[in-house]
Amino acid sequence: MDLVILRRDGVVNQKGKKGIYSPEDWHPIPGSLEAIARLNHAGYKVAIATEQPGLITGELDLERLNAIHARFHQLLSRVGGHVDAIFICPHGPDESMDCKEARPGLYQNICERFFLSTLGVPVISDDVGDLQAAKAVGGKPILIGATEEETDTEFPGYDDLSHAVEHLLTHSP
Repeated sequence: MDLVILRRDGVVNQKGKKGIYSPEDWHPIPGSLEAIARLNHAGYKVAIATEQPGLITGELDLERLNAIHARFHQLLSRVGGHVDAIFICPHGPDESMDCKEARPGLYQNICERFFLSTLGVPVISDDVGDLQAAKAVGGKPILIGATEEETDTEFPGYDDLSHAVEHLLTHSP
């Protein structure tokens, strides 16, 4: 079984100026939903990793988070795609938990749930810290939407999820 882990905000959907706190705040990045559908049709399982500290701070509750994800699922199904799981780190910015996105715990947890090793699992993010965490556990880090400072990093970089998926599908064994 092949698995791809995607960061939600900034990879699948546009980042909100102040966060994503309602379904109306959630807007897919053009081409991202179709890219997920292409992964599905190529036989990949797709897991989403998202940090949601608003659950702790009170800016977000589970009902609204579920409504946001229902919108995501609905729009994704319209293009023939689905995600197999969404994994959430609810911890706040001051908490030092291993499931935070710039740490490897969430990636390890995702792979364990799919009965897989983290070795070689593509992790696609717009954050270099996430990718360093993926690399630390043997994942295959892929950077998208890199700034000029980040383009010289050790990670392959692409403009968006659509381009990263195209490369992944044409260069995978």
